[in-house]
Amino acid sequence: MDRQTSALPASAPAEGSPRPGRRAWRWLAGLLLVALLLLVGARLTLSWLNPLGEQTIDRSGPVLLQSMQNLSRFEAATGNFQVVVDLEKDAKFLPDAIKGSRTLFVGAGNVDAYVDFSSLPKDAITVSADRKTVTVRIPHAQLEKPNLDNKRSYVFAQQRGIFDRISDLLSSSPQNQQELYLLAERKIGEAATASDLRNRADQNTKAMLEGMLKSLGFTTVIVKYEDEP
Repeated sequence: MDRQTSALPASAPAEGSPRPGRRAWRWLAGLLLVALLLLVGARLTLSWLNPLGEQTIDRSGPVLLQSMQNLSRFEAATGNFQVVVDLEKDAKFLPDAIKGSRTLFVGAGNVDAYVDFSSLPKDAITVSADRKTVTVRIPHAQLEKPNLDNKRSYVFAQQRGIFDRISDLLSSSPQNQQELYLLAERKIGEAATASDLRNRADQNTKAMLEGMLKSLGFTTVIVKYEDEP
């Protein structure tokens, strides 16, 4: 007599026990949570170890356009200058170690030379009858105000007395460098005036006008200055 055998059913997971997939996701979520906690703890620890660390926040307002003006001038030349300002301040009856200061400041900047065409009279340009010769009468070049470059201007060395150091510590507005910048600008301006910068600008302006007017068909271009007969 043949015996009938029935296949045993596969064992099913017990009811309520997590599936393998869910178990892996729980492990991954736990690892991510631990990593996040470690990152936050590291940030807090670094902040605690460096309590004097600074944070820069820019709360500047928008830039306002105050005025506009038309320019009718030719920038003809630029001179680059550098000066070492040696500024010393002494007290009358105290030694320098007690009261006094000496600062070495390197000031670097440029001065522009330009020719202003806005004030030219109506007869500043005359053309000959055959339209081959043109005569232009222009003013001499002028110098702009010195423009110091903040990136290349700096305090090279400084010595201060004890009273000056204490005063800077107690003051809400320590001694600034405005005086040094103004002195450097004045010296650079004087050097630009004594240099050949304006003469170079006059020559460049004359060459520019000759080239431009000859390109318009004039064969002869005469450039004179206002102080010439």
